[in-house]
Amino acid sequence: MASYKAPTQDILFVLNDILKIDELTAIERFADASPDIVAGVVEEAAKVIEEEIAPLNHKGDEIGCKYADGEVDVPPGYVEAYKLFQEGGWIGLANEPDFGGQGLPFVLSKVVGEMVCGANVAFELYIGLTQDCYEAIMANGSDEQKQTYCHKLATGEWTGTMCMTEPQAGSDVGAVKAKAIPQEDGSYAIEGGKIFITSGEHRMADNIIHFVLARLPDSPPGVKGLSTFVVPKYLVNEDGSLGERNAVKAVSIEEKMGMHGSVTCTMAFDGAKGWLVGKPNQGIQNMFVMMNLARIMVGFQGLGLCELATQNAINYARERVQGKAYNGSNLIVEHPDVRRTLMHMKAITEGGRVLAYEISKYLDLATHHADEAVREEAQDWVELLTPIHKAFLTDSGVELASMAIQVYGGHGYISEHGIEQIARDAKICCLYEGTNGIQAMDLARRKLLMHNGRLPQRFFDAVNTAIEGADADLAWLIGPLAKAVGELKATTDWIQNSFNNDPNDAGAGAADYLRGFALTLLGYNWLRTVQAVAGRDDDFARAKRATAKFFAQRLLPEVQGRCEMARAGSEDFMSLSAAAL
Repeated sequence: MASYKAPTQDILFVLNDILKIDELTAIERFADASPDIVAGVVEEAAKVIEEEIAPLNHKGDEIGCKYADGEVDVPPGYVEAYKLFQEGGWIGLANEPDFGGQGLPFVLSKVVGEMVCGANVAFELYIGLTQDCYEAIMANGSDEQKQTYCHKLATGEWTGTMCMTEPQAGSDVGAVKAKAIPQEDGSYAIEGGKIFITSGEHRMADNIIHFVLARLPDSPPGVKGLSTFVVPKYLVNEDGSLGERNAVKAVSIEEKMGMHGSVTCTMAFDGAKGWLVGKPNQGIQNMFVMMNLARIMVGFQGLGLCELATQNAINYARERVQGKAYNGSNLIVEHPDVRRTLMHMKAITEGGRVLAYEISKYLDLATHHADEAVREEAQDWVELLTPIHKAFLTDSGVELASMAIQVYGGHGYISEHGIEQIARDAKICCLYEGTNGIQAMDLARRKLLMHNGRLPQRFFDAVNTAIEGADADLAWLIGPLAKAVGELKATTDWIQNSFNNDPNDAGAGAADYLRGFALTLLGYNWLRTVQAVAGRDDDFARAKRATAKFFAQRLLPEVQGRCEMARAGSEDFMSLSAAAL
């Protein structure tokens, strides 16, 4: 059965040696987040996650969630594990102390999130969307709404949802039809249905707070006429106690390819009492506070699944006896093609970890640093990296799950070993919170053009500075990296110009461009990695250098091909009629 061991050594190496997480202690809010505190949090969280959450993964997949008469039972052990995790303060690590959180860096909360995703990604969904719902109300809610809901959301005593999608309104949120009818008491009656609502109904917490996108009667059509509302499962009395059940319920749950431990509901709002969050017709902006955080969350799901696939493939290959390698060994880890596969998995997972933690550190800086210039630069990085983080790491989750199955051979294809579950769980991450095609378009159409191209230029400046400052003995890495940067820069210019000439060309090349950008970014991450282990001669450092060389030789060259494909244009296939396809 697939097992999970938190990669604490690599986690702390990335935080301390590459990203210099102790720099955050210069921010007053994070003054106590010393390396010792960070290490203590990581190591203690790892124990809880390995012992209490990871063992539920297979059973959660096997048994799934059960629906009857509007009620949902989650898999055995989930309620107890959630209560233990919540009471331990793990859900509120980065939340405001005034609301019951611990005020630690966001990046540290996402490190814990990665470990939960690796151990049991379905379980993490109950936590992650709760944190995002809290942030959305904190960003846009009134003081009364914050006092009513955020104390319980911050600690995970109540859970949260994101209610956007409707049968006719998936990625096209402007097609949302749910109505919000004003009431005399200042509340709104919410009418309509929502589909694909993660954690929409369960008994793991005393209340569920729905963050709902709906339309006021006099609102204009499309996205400009949407507003956001907070709709609790149970109404909250003035003294904070729970009142009567609201008119919102799950009418069914989905039977899914994977993520069986996570409940996905069809919700009916039958005049449910809700309250406007923020200004009327500003809903899409309000919802994107939650959506952007959710995209970061989903990237961490991809990373956690990459780690789970990689460590199980390596462990299996070290033990599996099959045939005889050229060196005489009968372990498959000694076969060159198997070793190539494992190195590929390591290169993506470990390079991707730097990407994921860095975007989270930038979010801390963008939110809390005292210097406006630092906040602006950090926010630029968050904007640029979010679609890359979400799309690349989730695509990689699927890719590496397939590779793990390949390493296991036929044993990976059957359910006994739990490896095929990784592939089934991973695919949804490429779809929700904006499909990866949408992420590619967000990068190509929005992020490259924002502030007159300032965002990608920050990346090019940073990586070129790193290349220029690298020691000559790293030529094996800086040579391929410099070539990749040149190709990517030329393609960036081409895509920026294409939107003025033929948007279809840029759109057709967006996915290849995003992957080329991601691989170049990982090359930059691997350069910093080998610099961080310079002078060390232990197994950890040797493995890092070998993996970096593998990346430089086997994965960085892909950038040129991806960039050529991105610039290939679209006329031949876009001019073909749909009927002729």
